Amino acid sequence: MAMLKRSAALFILGFSLISSPVGVADEPAKSTCESRTAVLDFLSTRYSEAPIAMGMSKDGGVVEILTSGPGSTFTIIVTMPNGLTCMVAAGDSWESLTPRVSARRI
Repeated sequence: MAMLKRSAALFILGFSLISSPVGVADEPAKSTCESRTAVLDFLSTRYSEAPIAMGMSKDGGVVEILTSGPGSTFTIIVTMPNGLTCMVAAGDSWESLTPRVSARRI
């Protein structure tokens, strides 16, 4: 039951980050995203999450995965070339996988 409550809380957090800038929940929403620094500060302070992986999307956005450790919370954020960062997914029960080594690169 605790996992379900935490998942619900993170789901609501996701919509609150998307609908209003981080740190200004009492003000009307001015944008759907916030600066990367503000998002990282919020996730670090509130959930003890830190980046563990990143990559570049075809549209130039930097995709990052943050987590607070095995079995804990995680968040996926995208920072666009214009500098704005949006949270696109959040959850719990994070599990890191061992990368498979491929003999062939595509």
